[in-house]
Amino acid sequence: MTTLEGWENFYVIVGSSAGALIGLQFVVVTLIAGSPMIRGIAQGGAAFSTPSIVHYQIVLFLSAAVSVPWQGITVIAVIFGLTGLFGIGYALVVARRMQVQTVYKPVFEDWLFHALLPLAAYVAVAVAGCVAHSHVRPALFLVAAAALVLLFIGIHNAWDAVTYHLINQRGEERENEPSAKPKE
Repeated sequence: MTTLEGWENFYVIVGSSAGALIGLQFVVVTLIAGSPMIRGIAQGGAAFSTPSIVHYQIVLFLSAAVSVPWQGITVIAVIFGLTGLFGIGYALVVARRMQVQTVYKPVFEDWLFHALLPLAAYVAVAVAGCVAHSHVRPALFLVAAAALVLLFIGIHNAWDAVTYHLINQRGEERENEPSAKPKE
């Protein structure tokens, strides 16, 4: 029995979900692309849309890495550590992008789901990489929890982006409707 035995089904489900959600996100972005262009939209996308794809990719990557039949925990511990460090850096970049973009003023929920929770998930992955040699089982559960958190963050953020664009688009359509003719 290997260290990673028993995790196959979990990571097949989580990895498949992440892959499917990446595809769905592309559909959403395509639909939103038909909306009127807003000044600074690229900044907003880098701060609010792109991170969802990155989180899904990380979940997919972790799922693939854990599914490889490694001989021991060393390689996977290094992968966890490096992935966590990358994620921490990326979460800080996203926070900075949120701060400097001018399309939308982030509220607490945005900071929570786009900066704080991803940062916590990536810290958990990095910590798991550091403790995997001495505490294998807890490290694997920590990465599993972080993967689920990232998956749910991506779902939340994608939904938030779609509803934001739909509400704004509907508002613009109402503003552009011709006024009813006054009765004479």
